[in-house]
Amino acid sequence: MNKTALITGASSGIGKALATIHAKCYGDLIIVARTGDLLNDLKKALENQYGITVYVIEKDLSKITAAEEIYEEVKSQGIEVDYLVNNAGFGGHGLFYEREWEEDLSMIQLNIIALTALTRKFLPDMVHRNTGKILNVSSTASLMPGPLQAVYFATKAYVTSFSNAIAEELSETNVTVTNLMPGATDTDFAETSGMEKTDLFKNPHTAEEVAQAAYKGMLEGKLNVLAGLSFSQKIMMKFIPIIPKKIIMGQVKKLQSLKK
Repeated sequence: MNKTALITGASSGIGKALATIHAKCYGDLIIVARTGDLLNDLKKALENQYGITVYVIEKDLSKITAAEEIYEEVKSQGIEVDYLVNNAGFGGHGLFYEREWEEDLSMIQLNIIALTALTRKFLPDMVHRNTGKILNVSSTASLMPGPLQAVYFATKAYVTSFSNAIAEELSETNVTVTNLMPGATDTDFAETSGMEKTDLFKNPHTAEEVAQAAYKGMLEGKLNVLAGLSFSQKIMMKFIPIIPKKIIMGQVKKLQSLKK
């Protein structure tokens, strides 16, 4: 029987790569993003190539009512969601006190509120059936403070903490929650966040590489998946808890500073 995955931010990047991977496994899809044209192009391509069913929901998740509207639409169509992938998110570069507040407020709404609301909506159905998987896309940014991306790093810290906590709450069920922590990845994120000219995005990994690791980790029910990191970066991540925070913040600030 086909598994149905609901994927937010599915029009590009990691979300699109995850949708393609799931389609290759002959799973049906609900794909969500603001860009209806891109979603419909993806729907056509995946249905033609893999013979699956793709349902499109064009929705701006930075709007407060979006999660409720998505859930109600899915229920009205009689679709049962087996995998919930909360992938949509965005960042923003600059000094916190100089950035437009509305941009950061939208970031909090999308990265935290929408993700939490969608999880709260779909999780009870999974618990009732005693089956289901949730994949929340966080970031290696969740492991440290992020000068010059203060709000973005903070939102991702929330995602990791939230995901791990509910994973433990579900430990006596067959429902799993996996937290994906990618490093710098070749998506639209760098350009839209103003980070494309920083050292952090000098050698990004591909969205496909990250998505493969994420999908495999989700199916295995892993708690956390680190992806898109070099061997040396993986080693560095292990030492973050013992390195003085002042040193870490200085290094992060340097990596995120724009080149002149």
